[in-house]
Amino acid sequence: MIGSVRFFLLIFSLLPVALSAQGVNPADLLVAPSTSWPTYNGDYSGRRFSPLRQINTVNVQWMSLAWTSRFNARNAFGGVAIKSTPLLANGILYFSAPSNVWAVDARTGREEWHYEYPPSVGSTIGNRGLAMYGTWLFFETPDSHLVSLDARTGKERWRVEIADPKLDYTSTVAPVVIGNHLLVGIGGDHLDNPGFLQSRDPETGAMQWKWFTTPRKGEAGIETWPSEYASEHGTGQPWMPGTYDPGLNLYYFGTGNPNPVMAEKSRKGDNLYTCSIVAVNPDTGKLVWYYQASPHDVHDWDAVETPVLIDGVVDGKPRKLLAQASRNGFFFVLDRVTGEHILTKPFIDTLNWTAGLNANGQPVANPAKYPTVDGVLVSPSAAGAANWQAPTFSPNTGLFYVGSDHAYSLFYLTDTSDAPEGWAGIDSVVDGSGGSLLAIDYRSGEIAWRHDWFRGSGITSLLSTASNLLFASNERQFIAFDAVTGRILWHSYLAVNPTAGPISYVLDAQQYILVAAGDSLYSFSLNMKALGD
Repeated sequence: MIGSVRFFLLIFSLLPVALSAQGVNPADLLVAPSTSWPTYNGDYSGRRFSPLRQINTVNVQWMSLAWTSRFNARNAFGGVAIKSTPLLANGILYFSAPSNVWAVDARTGREEWHYEYPPSVGSTIGNRGLAMYGTWLFFETPDSHLVSLDARTGKERWRVEIADPKLDYTSTVAPVVIGNHLLVGIGGDHLDNPGFLQSRDPETGAMQWKWFTTPRKGEAGIETWPSEYASEHGTGQPWMPGTYDPGLNLYYFGTGNPNPVMAEKSRKGDNLYTCSIVAVNPDTGKLVWYYQASPHDVHDWDAVETPVLIDGVVDGKPRKLLAQASRNGFFFVLDRVTGEHILTKPFIDTLNWTAGLNANGQPVANPAKYPTVDGVLVSPSAAGAANWQAPTFSPNTGLFYVGSDHAYSLFYLTDTSDAPEGWAGIDSVVDGSGGSLLAIDYRSGEIAWRHDWFRGSGITSLLSTASNLLFASNERQFIAFDAVTGRILWHSYLAVNPTAGPISYVLDAQQYILVAAGDSLYSFSLNMKALGD
């Protein structure tokens, strides 16, 4: 069988040159981004690593604002915040907020077009971005529809329903294009809804396959649930985009927590495939392997954080690896070919919920830290030691960078019945010891350096570059670090804290660093007058 990406490249070679010239060239998805940012993480690896070097550790001090633009669209629920990582193709930025999509000139910030989805029911917690296939854009709506737009005009091509909006799903996921497959996740754990990943035809929106995140009768893993009913309603939503290895033709993504969220007695067992890192074949939707980061989770610690692909060395031998800094406070490294466990290491020092690790490197939960009617103090908090905000990996330094938080939560059980539903509990975040930006050696799990913040959460979206810069944010400051040492080299105070992952691109021989904060985009570049040019 022809692999997905090879098939994709073959099909595009038969299309008119103008189509790929005006949109995403599929070859761009296979390399670290420079003149484009064609998918949520920049490329398929999830590394969020830019090969650009014009802005470096010496001259970054002369970086200044090139332009800023505000996008004050509103919907039926009020103002919007840009949580989506913008895509870039042929000098145009494409980004979204709930019910809204924009196209903007990447050189100036001037709006090219704006699409607004009709007022609808559904969650507006956020929208994490778009996918692009040629000159077609795709995004999810608050009422759980998938919409395709023409990137040249912003005109709607089609829309299809991906989930029943009456069931309170949250549709925030940036889709991912692999070959002729459009992979679409779903969110929401307010109700005990089935979780799933869908593959759609980019041309028509038609369903190609659907993989449920919890097993059905007769399927492997059903034994980790007390009943077929419990499994079917066990949730495990995949609410973040995953990553892809074209050589192995495997798509990797994380799944969310089981339901009921905090009441565990009606779902005894490990509860596969919730809180897991999963590898599926994108052509068929068949499960290839899994690794469960939090068996029988009771703290809302989804394992949806980006599974970052690393071509590294273990015990002196080259290995194809996958790393995740999980919400439960542990850093995992797996063999991405087989799912074999290689390393588990805590990355926060306040972690208190486990009784150790089992033979497969999985945390063993301490039942004394399960939610109770009177409340129990647990670290990490319900928000997690890390969350959906993007990590980054630099092949130059060999370090995995992630923003972390050290807070505690009091977890309360509110539904003590034999058949609890929904959350069945409540949590209250308690001030902890703050947060930290961490640089983790993937080979050992040891922290190479850390920057502790004086205020606020340390969870932040990141970007690393080939010139050994690391971009992060905290308390409205957008900051450039030396990726090797952790020394702060530059910062800029923004109107609000950045709300999406930064990107970098080069246009007309000029490198830009762009970040979304609230309802605005900020684009930075070198001040050539200060440099004497």
